[in-house]
Amino acid sequence: MKAIVLAGGYATRLWPITRHRPKMFLPIGDATVIDRIFTELEADDRISEVFVSTNRRFADHFREHLSGSRYEKPTLTVEETTAETEKLGVVGALAQLVEREGIDEDTVVIAGDNLLSFDVSEFVDAFRSAASPMIATYDVGSVDRASSYGVVDVADGEVVDFAEKPTNPTSSLVSIACYGFPAETLPSLSTYLEEGNNPDEPGWFVQWLLERESIRAFPFEEAWFDIGTPECYLDAVAWHLQGETRVAESATVERTTLGENVHVMAGAEVTDSHLSRSVIFPDATIQDCEVRSSIIDRKTALDGLEFNGALVGAHTRIVNGE
Repeated sequence: MKAIVLAGGYATRLWPITRHRPKMFLPIGDATVIDRIFTELEADDRISEVFVSTNRRFADHFREHLSGSRYEKPTLTVEETTAETEKLGVVGALAQLVEREGIDEDTVVIAGDNLLSFDVSEFVDAFRSAASPMIATYDVGSVDRASSYGVVDVADGEVVDFAEKPTNPTSSLVSIACYGFPAETLPSLSTYLEEGNNPDEPGWFVQWLLERESIRAFPFEEAWFDIGTPECYLDAVAWHLQGETRVAESATVERTTLGENVHVMAGAEVTDSHLSRSVIFPDATIQDCEVRSSIIDRKTALDGLEFNGALVGAHTRIVNGE
């Protein structure tokens, strides 16, 4: 069995934090978002190879990351795009990857920017037992939120209806970016595109496929985060921290109050400040500031400021009065 980790996005909604780094490398605790997935795939003996699909702009970031890791399974495969406007779409990139790499085995596909609360091995167990296409499903809790995703109707574990981004969702149960495709289903990706269908979101492919094949659902309940916005990233960090704070041993925090869900990374210096629900990247310097619900990138210097919901890019210097 093969696995594909989708990591080709440009994460423009997280700029400037992700302007020069893939959003999959954003830290959640001591690991990055994508490393949580790599670790689980590496541990599952049923997965023989992991194809990491990214774009040409971030390819070197992934090469460096993987070369310095302990992982043995990942193979980097590069989509020849460098900007959002050039993207092939998820289905287009997936079909191209399957053809380029000659994949002809059962395949698990996971978005590298998703934080999953279930073990990937549990999904693989269910997929192998089903012997049919499978999608992971999650109740997002409101039909308004569901309208941004593929809305699913399930009966006895089988998907009976699927609507991608419906205007009026019939439920709050949605499909997330974790799929299982049997070997015999993979050629359908090219067929779907040859018919002129939407190459972008994989939900459109699932909706089309449901008219031709039985699809099983893999439900889970605890948590799921699609890390595409600052708010969602901070939600994922908060879920991981569970109200606690995390301060690296090499960080300096003096005369500062720390609220819930704060992560201060290595080498950062925070003095005479208050932080809450924020992530402070390595070697940032914060003095006499109030920082709430913000992401402060590495080697940034802030002095005498109040931030709420801010994204401050790397190497930025902002001093009140200058």
